[in-house]
Amino acid sequence: QVQLVESGGGLVQPGGSLRLSCAASGSMLRISVMGWYRQAPGKERDLVAHITSGGTTNYADSIKGRFTISRDNANNTVYLQMNSLKSEDTAVYYCNCVYVGNNYWGKGTLVTVSS
Repeated sequence: QVQLVESGGGLVQPGGSLRLSCAASGSMLRISVMGWYRQAPGKERDLVAHITSGGTTNYADSIKGRFTISRDNANNTVYLQMNSLKSEDTAVYYCNCVYVGNNYWGKGTLVTVSS
């Protein structure tokens, strides 16, 4: 089993920045893929970015150039640095990982971009 705990969400003005963190715990070895998804009100949950244990990244087109994903393999922690935030980035952000072929999810952290 893997438990994921997110932190770092909150209210920020348009153009501002936030950094999300997600720590994985449980009886496990290295996690292969860690990432972030988001779900805006009334919409489906979509991929934001993910990163492999080797550092290969993949980003959604809507956030390329503004968000950066990184991870600390030793501590099974993944980060999402979000810059130049827009109102359309408002959503609940969920941490995700793939371990031994299974998907695990955090409970989510709310990011609100508003003036």
